[in-house]
Amino acid sequence: MSEIPKDSLKAILLELECHFTWNLLKEDIDLVDVEDTIRQQLEFLTTKSKLTLYNLLAYVKHLKGQNKEALTTLEQAEEIIRQEHSDQEEVRSLVTWGNYAWVYYHMGQLREAQQYTEKVRNVCKKHSGHCSYKLECPEIDCEKGWALLKFGGKYHQKAKEAFEKALEVEPDNPEFNISYAITVYRLDDSEREGLVKSFSLGPLRKAVTLNPDNTYIKVFLALKLQDVHAEAEGEKYIEEILDQISAQPYVLRYAAKFYRRKNAWHKALELLTKALEVTPSSSFLHHQMGLCYRAQMIQIKKATRNKPRGIDKLKVDELIASAICHFKAAMEQDSMFAFAYIDLANMYAEGGQYSQAEEIFQKALRLENIMDDHKHQIHFHYGRFQEFHRKSESSAIHHYLEALKIKDNSTLRTKLTSSLKKLASRRLGCNGFDAQSLRALGFVYKLEGQRRQAADYYERAQMLDPENEEFLTALSELQL
Repeated sequence: MSEIPKDSLKAILLELECHFTWNLLKEDIDLVDVEDTIRQQLEFLTTKSKLTLYNLLAYVKHLKGQNKEALTTLEQAEEIIRQEHSDQEEVRSLVTWGNYAWVYYHMGQLREAQQYTEKVRNVCKKHSGHCSYKLECPEIDCEKGWALLKFGGKYHQKAKEAFEKALEVEPDNPEFNISYAITVYRLDDSEREGLVKSFSLGPLRKAVTLNPDNTYIKVFLALKLQDVHAEAEGEKYIEEILDQISAQPYVLRYAAKFYRRKNAWHKALELLTKALEVTPSSSFLHHQMGLCYRAQMIQIKKATRNKPRGIDKLKVDELIASAICHFKAAMEQDSMFAFAYIDLANMYAEGGQYSQAEEIFQKALRLENIMDDHKHQIHFHYGRFQEFHRKSESSAIHHYLEALKIKDNSTLRTKLTSSLKKLASRRLGCNGFDAQSLRALGFVYKLEGQRRQAADYYERAQMLDPENEEFLTALSELQL
């Protein structure tokens, strides 16, 4: 085999189907948290293929700069192929070989990298009949889908497309149906508040039918049934699951979520505690614990009309402290977990610890490479913190506007526009020359399609600041 130039080798590498060519960006995940999650899944979760997990772990090792460890992990992937996929050994090796080639390339070992590209080419030629470095294969599409899913919400739509492509070839494949159903469930669940989406209900039912003994997929169906007000049917699945398992943290955590949403907090905490004993570094489990303590705190405050005294006040303070502890652990375990930041900051504010809340909100505002929905939520909650705790109406208006600019068609839109109108109108009642409030009302009315009112407010704002480009642009668009 004659060596080819480095640039030519790079062009070949870019043709391979593997983690290095699937545009999985390092900055979109917390590497430590993802590595920890993969290790937990390798130990406790039987749903996902270990081959998929080892290949993904090798890529994460590379992103951490640990290329030698990545090679060792790829050797473990090869062992899984020999043990579990001997009937498809060559085809199931393509992603692993592609990863090998890329790791060796980054290590400067170009000859070894070229050897693996040749192995890929030979298998592709054998199975497709022409020289290429790609092979259409549903198992590869499925592996790509799981990798995309692991890299967070920004990748979920692409993951869905990958699983759909696999299902076009094998529509009743049990593994592909589980993968697809979980992805659609994640997309259903991507917004925190608002109308329940139930696109995943059909795929989840089919996945359970094809995988009747799989407790992991059953728990997602139970949660979706709860979403669509079929809680009794969902609980039958949960009870069946809990009879079958003892200490599977990835099933216990979602069963606990079911009971938390049912307001059965003691049962939820019991299951979460059991799961945390097995996987103490799980950001998801810590966050769920925090949500349980917060829900109990809210219940007491409602019962006492927000004026708890005596034993109730002591209990509220205890619950706030417990929630803070777990939200903080969730944030520390996963530095990209936007809702952990939001919930921790809000709980600090609930406890009157405003400087700590401000610090966490500032960290949240500096988060990069997160979903627009998460940025939108951060600005909304920070605006409320500024309005109700800091009594800074100007800052609150600014962040409500930022939230609407990021995502103007969201489940929070009614709350945002209502808050903006009330705040801005109140401020104008005290000072009719408040340009920020005039601008806010102009923006909101323009968003709502009430052009005459919007133009009126922008004209008044522009009279106060004649050269303001935003006001001039908005007026120009409204006049058109």
